[in-house]
Amino acid sequence: MADLQVGQRIPDFTLPASNGEQVSLHDYRGKKLVIYFYPKSSTPACTQESCEFRDFSGEFAKHNTVVIGISGDETKAHLKFIAKNELPFLLLADTEHEVSKLFGVWQWKKLYGHEFEGIVRSTFVVDEEGRLAAEWRKVRVKGHVEAVLETVKQMKS
Repeated sequence: MADLQVGQRIPDFTLPASNGEQVSLHDYRGKKLVIYFYPKSSTPACTQESCEFRDFSGEFAKHNTVVIGISGDETKAHLKFIAKNELPFLLLADTEHEVSKLFGVWQWKKLYGHEFEGIVRSTFVVDEEGRLAAEWRKVRVKGHVEAVLETVKQMKS
């Protein structure tokens, strides 16, 4: 269970990004931020979700909103994923799972009878002041990006 609640300021964090830089939450102050956590680059559902965020990236930008993706993958895997799918936004490498744990998305999962720890697909919207504005946990990809965009559109700037 996550400690973060809607309306709460999110503690600052820094992770390595696909552009070779270290990116921090505070870098996005003054903009809305969509953070989507996904289990693994280049898997079918993660590719579909990332490509839908790509396809709506212009709409998010119209609403002063930046999109970033976070997974446990190394930056090298992110670079291949970005190139293959022409993703216009940064992907952050949470290889130690610290940010995933902060948001409560690093959890025990079951697949084909095996239990393992991993990222549960989830999305968060952070407002211009660094507060959690909205969250979606255990996301189903179909229709999800549109729902996130609609929420962003309804937020006051």
